[in-house]
Amino acid sequence: MSSACLRLLAAALLLGTASAEARELRVCADPNNLPFSNASGEGFENRVVAILARDLGASVTYVWWAQRRGFIRNTLKAGLCDLVPGTAANMEMLRTTAPYYRSSYMFVTRRADRLDLAGFDDPRLRSLKIGVQLIGDDGENTPPAQALARRGIIDNVRGYTVYGNYAQGPAGARIVDAVAKGEIDVALVWGPTAGYFAARAPVPMDISPVRPQIDGPMLPMVFDVSMGLRKEDQSLRAEIEKALVRHRLEIDTTLAAFGVPRLDRPHEQGGSRP
Repeated sequence: MSSACLRLLAAALLLGTASAEARELRVCADPNNLPFSNASGEGFENRVVAILARDLGASVTYVWWAQRRGFIRNTLKAGLCDLVPGTAANMEMLRTTAPYYRSSYMFVTRRADRLDLAGFDDPRLRSLKIGVQLIGDDGENTPPAQALARRGIIDNVRGYTVYGNYAQGPAGARIVDAVAKGEIDVALVWGPTAGYFAARAPVPMDISPVRPQIDGPMLPMVFDVSMGLRKEDQSLRAEIEKALVRHRLEIDTTLAAFGVPRLDRPHEQGGSRP
């Protein structure tokens, strides 16, 4: 065999070895859930995943699945992917990383109204038109909705599902848009959704954390957010955690660019769940 043929064979063998060793990071995400993720890679979780994959020397493959009830069971736990980029810290059914941000439910109001609500016990909440987010096919109440119900504030409350018809764009935009249009006076919205859509509203908006942070003994309004993996994936979890630390400033910059309101300080890596 000629030397030229030997060189070509060696190159082919090297290429085959490199291809066999190419790393893939399989990620479960919602294809229409801005500001978190979408199929065009425009969400902040898409951006954070790209940062981590670059650190790991991996290419990203997405498994798109609407975040309905059973999302984790049908995707991560079914072996379709290896990582969920935004889960509550210490979620029992998963192995979670150290948190990479902490946020809160927010009051969203029109700036012109100057409401500056004091918290769930503000007496004006009994007469204002209030929007709350609902989760699940059965319209399960979010913590702020439960806090209002505990105070008997029900009749002036309107629910907005976090799910919706994907042909109409991100469902999270609708509750903030309702405030901007004057259909409701105040919305109680999860922080990243509130910050992102309030900044894009057609009129100036204000957001502020709901108070108290924990209503009663067992109803938190503030949550740490982590990366979620299968319980057995200890090695990948360790790699992801190290990458989160190495790229902390870049991730903080990404969260800030999307208007994510944070209760942790950006220079700190997460924190314990309240």
